Amino acid sequence: MTHRQAVALLIASTLMWSIGGVVTRHLESAEGFEITFWRSLFAALTVAIALSWRRGPAALAALARAGRIVWLSGAMWAVMFTCFMFALSLTQVANVLITQSLTPVLTALLAGIVLGRPVGSRTWAVIAVAAAGIACMYAFDLSSLEGRHALGVLIALGVPVAAAVNWILVQRAGRGPDLSVAVLIGGTISAACTLPLAWPLDTSLHDLGLLLVLGVFQLAIPCLLAVRAARHLSAAETSLFALLEVVFGILLTWAFGGERPGTATVLGGCTVLAALAYHELAKKPALPPGPEQSARS
Repeated sequence: MTHRQAVALLIASTLMWSIGGVVTRHLESAEGFEITFWRSLFAALTVAIALSWRRGPAALAALARAGRIVWLSGAMWAVMFTCFMFALSLTQVANVLITQSLTPVLTALLAGIVLGRPVGSRTWAVIAVAAAGIACMYAFDLSSLEGRHALGVLIALGVPVAAAVNWILVQRAGRGPDLSVAVLIGGTISAACTLPLAWPLDTSLHDLGLLLVLGVFQLAIPCLLAVRAARHLSAAETSLFALLEVVFGILLTWAFGGERPGTATVLGGCTVLAALAYHELAKKPALPPGPEQSARS
């Protein structure tokens, strides 16, 4: 897979992730832990089916052989799955997504500390510009952080922390263990932890249908695609392009969820898009080997 194919795959993942807010806003009665349980359960079942179809029944036996890095990645997915949906039940979509946008900075810092791979100056510049766009949203359009909104943002902070750790783990794994299994572990842990808090399960058929959409198309499929793409990108790049979920999510909730963004949010989103476009277009394509190199190879 080429670098740009990996970027395209990751962008497709962010577009699917971004439907979470708008679909949640159309639920009739399900909320909080009930949403998290069903979404995580459907995601885990989808990943289990996908892995079994791709690798046969022996694929699930990989859980027993999973190493520490796979289980740690699974724990990070569980934190992300749980914190994201529970935070959405407490505050606006924009608040959760904007808080989530701290991921690139945390990932870049961890990459230097854990992997010993300092982030390049151009990537730092793009992170800074994207952060300025996010700050623009924060400064003017973040809803009042009082009561349940403050709690929602506090819970949402678990997403960028866990995401940063997870992208570092994917980078560290490299071509080693397949971390697709970690998505299954994350969904299973999240469902198991939230089941007691979601009980009794009296979700309507309408809400179950929407939660099935969330579990399959907003969680399982994009997470599997993101894991595959992240193996071909640096951790900083992965978290940077994942910012598109913020932009796509706010646009979708504006169009279909009734949460109208202000001017500052629109300008901030355009800034993020411009920074990411520059980051990708400014890359110099690899030059084909010259005659001398060909002769030596």
